[in-house]
Amino acid sequence: MKILLSALAVITLFSGQIAVAQDVDAGKKVFKKCKACHKVGENAKNGVGPDLNDIVGRVVGSAEGYKYSKTFKAANAAGLVWDEASIADYIANPNDYMKAALDDPKAKTKMSFKMKKEQQRKDVAAYVASFSAAPAAD
Repeated sequence: MKILLSALAVITLFSGQIAVAQDVDAGKKVFKKCKACHKVGENAKNGVGPDLNDIVGRVVGSAEGYKYSKTFKAANAAGLVWDEASIADYIANPNDYMKAALDDPKAKTKMSFKMKKEQQRKDVAAYVASFSAAPAAD
């Protein structure tokens, strides 16, 4: 039995499949990359991008007073709603995300930034979700 448990531990270690929880504090640090365009927290306002307060549970493209692209207007009309998982997926590659979500190969967003590291995306999504009244969902 010890050998089986040891083998299982080694396989798990080398498989890279160890789940790492989202880390709001790490997300706060990584969010510094996003601050040039997006704001969160008290007194957050739209800038180059919309403010991200209360984004979890919010219909895509519905931040008050922000001028959205045609793609975001289409996502809004389709009733797409942000959750933690969709935020993390979106920031990996915004254009590809919207192309898939809308089934539109011509979909294009204003956001050119891409966050490559999955854990950073999850952490940022958790951090942004912490500014939402709606319960965060994975």
